[in-house]
Amino acid sequence: MATDVSRSAPEPEKQLANYSLLDGLLARRSRRFGRGMHLNGGPLAYTSAHEPAPLSLLEEAMLAFAACGITGYTMGELPYDTGDVAEAGGGNIIMNFVGRTVFSADAAHLVTIFVLNDDGVWFLKRPQDYPRLEVPELVEAARQQQWLDLYSRSRVLLADQRLDVPREPPFVPSFNKWSANVRGTTYFLPVAELSGLFLNLLLAAFSEEAAYFIVDERNSFQPAGVAQFARSKGGYLHDNLAEGRVATVGLLDTLMCEFAAVEQGAMLQNLALVTAALGLGGFPHLASHPFGWFQALGFRMTDIPFSRTIGAGPLKKGLLRVLKKEIPLPTAVGLERDGQVLIKPFCPPYYRNMEEAVLAFVDEKYAQGRGTMRDGGTASNWQDGAAVQAGIPRYSDQTIAATIACCEYLYSRYGRIPATNGPFRTLMAYQAHHLDADFYRKFYRPEVVGKAV
Repeated sequence: MATDVSRSAPEPEKQLANYSLLDGLLARRSRRFGRGMHLNGGPLAYTSAHEPAPLSLLEEAMLAFAACGITGYTMGELPYDTGDVAEAGGGNIIMNFVGRTVFSADAAHLVTIFVLNDDGVWFLKRPQDYPRLEVPELVEAARQQQWLDLYSRSRVLLADQRLDVPREPPFVPSFNKWSANVRGTTYFLPVAELSGLFLNLLLAAFSEEAAYFIVDERNSFQPAGVAQFARSKGGYLHDNLAEGRVATVGLLDTLMCEFAAVEQGAMLQNLALVTAALGLGGFPHLASHPFGWFQALGFRMTDIPFSRTIGAGPLKKGLLRVLKKEIPLPTAVGLERDGQVLIKPFCPPYYRNMEEAVLAFVDEKYAQGRGTMRDGGTASNWQDGAAVQAGIPRYSDQTIAATIACCEYLYSRYGRIPATNGPFRTLMAYQAHHLDADFYRKFYRPEVVGKAV
């Protein structure tokens, strides 16, 4: 239950430890009005009489762990059969054998959390950003509730002040301007990087077990670079619509966005539950814009002509230029600081072309001695990790070739991977702050106020 910071409150560690999951589920509400805020809300108009009260570092650290803390090695209990194609398992879809407090499709860990407060902006490391053998130490620190130590080890400073997008539509909806990312608050911004999971999905789709055929609905349903692999051409991909294994580029891109949204949603729910447990206010809200947050955070950007993003032909390109609608679309392609690449998508400019990017992704999983599937198995929950890894099949040459062909087609035509949006995406954010109890006492029923503050 939320607590007025003017009253004596239990130590955050004890408060969290003594708070039940059921209490958290019952108390989970958006509580937007914090100390120092002003709401020009008609019947709810109110100006706080209190100064903003930033979260303590400990409170912030506990919330950061809830959102994306490392929790140990994943199980990976999947079929890794290499026999009859009809019975083969496809367990090699797993991307990482390290897990965190939220689930992730294929253990891809798509989403990076950025933390913004009055003192600066930090990037929080993903599981793949830690040495794998460091995981047991991180898990033990969490069990010992060493939140400050974990927070210190997880975050990378990006800026020494709070950053923001322009506080106007389309960057910030008018109903969020008064409360979102304002002084005294801690702002958690999830950013999804989609290229790795996209390649992983294609490699699974083009496996011998699945053998999907991909067409591009924005190009008259022509094959998406994989015509030579069609069964009707002597290949192995099921291009017969009646067999139900023909997918569109748009479907693949939609899956990416949905996978990212599910992972972000789990983070927001964890943040909301721990916010309630710590007696704080907080709320999830829209933070979606094609490029606003990436520019604000200093991502590496490139401009892609609008005509290329829609796969326009020469005639349409010429018409767009004549009508002066050939606008450049800013697109995030990576994150770097002080010469270090923090987030590196599997696409140019970090690779010369998509062939090199796909081969690099395959190496991430299968390079001997360092790949996820070939690192010796010590960083896993298996009793004999090396033996299990030895039984995990590598992608076939034709699967890799089909993936390269599809990716080269998409990047050549649309200038980005995935084609619809590019590698990075934001959707929602979560803000935590100290509540102004006076506001709730003034406007809300006593029984609600008693539970909330």
